[in-house]
Amino acid sequence: MTGQRTTRRKFLITSMMTAGGILGSSACQQSTTTPTANNSLNASPSSEPPIPSPASSTPLVEIPQRPLGRTNFDLPIFGLGGAGRTPLSRAGEEAEAIALIERALELGVRYFDTAASYGPSEERLGKVLPPHRSKLFLASKASSRDRDGAWRELEQSLQRLQTDHLDLWQFHALTYDWDLNTVLGQQGAIKAAEEAREQGVIRFVGISGHHNPAIMAEAIRRHPFDTALIPINAADKHTADPFIIGVLPIAQQQNTGIIAMKVPAYGRLIETGAVDGMRQAMGYALSQTGVHSCIIAAETVEQLEQNVAIAQAFQPLATEELARIEQQTAADWENFSFFRSWT
Repeated sequence: MTGQRTTRRKFLITSMMTAGGILGSSACQQSTTTPTANNSLNASPSSEPPIPSPASSTPLVEIPQRPLGRTNFDLPIFGLGGAGRTPLSRAGEEAEAIALIERALELGVRYFDTAASYGPSEERLGKVLPPHRSKLFLASKASSRDRDGAWRELEQSLQRLQTDHLDLWQFHALTYDWDLNTVLGQQGAIKAAEEAREQGVIRFVGISGHHNPAIMAEAIRRHPFDTALIPINAADKHTADPFIIGVLPIAQQQNTGIIAMKVPAYGRLIETGAVDGMRQAMGYALSQTGVHSCIIAAETVEQLEQNVAIAQAFQPLATEELARIEQQTAADWENFSFFRSWT
């Protein structure tokens, strides 16, 4: 069994080093370093080239970090999302995507989230991130529910991202009972996660869900997942079954790391004036008890710069402001929570 595991890991490393000649020899050497037990992103191994600083002479302000649930790992409160309204996942926008990723590194972004199903997102991240890999927290997702299918997706993700490990691997979009039952079954995707973690191919195991808080809560009860990626915004609070009420208390009981997505509801909260901008949208999500971080995509470099500045300056919102935001989203919550009806 040990020999089989070693062979598989060597296969992954060899495949990445020969795939398309994307990486130079130094980047390949860095990407095949086994992940360490560092519990934050502050370590800077001297063997790696430094991440470029912004052109401005102003000292870089680090994005605050929070302990991520039971993981004993300090994760930045803001990460760059690799899907949605962003060139990272859109065809024909590779140059814009590369510029966005490079600028994110310059601004101090160290947390990047993507998925096997996000179009060219993984490949585009893989063209920029490898030289800085050990300074980053890299997360991806698989949609397969069975062991073999999940393994195939994981191997493809690693090759596209040009890395030999993920910091977080998530089972994507759990929605129905059968999703969870299959993942946790005898030949379910959880077996691939357990094997990959034993081999050092992944560090933490998580889940994501867009539609059904009850399934996410049940998953957290049934298995010690390290993280859950769920919608957290002021409009979702008004739905019949909010994630804030249905998932956050269970996650706190189980000490599960919670990462917020859909923070501005694909921009609708901001575009309609329901919140005064990303400051309130991000502030509302990160001020919820039990939320450790959030991922937000960016359409342009300018939008990314604004989002990073807000994350760098984040302070929890006062109770009065949180209540005001909820009042502002109450009248039109169905428009803002349109994604909850997707299947």
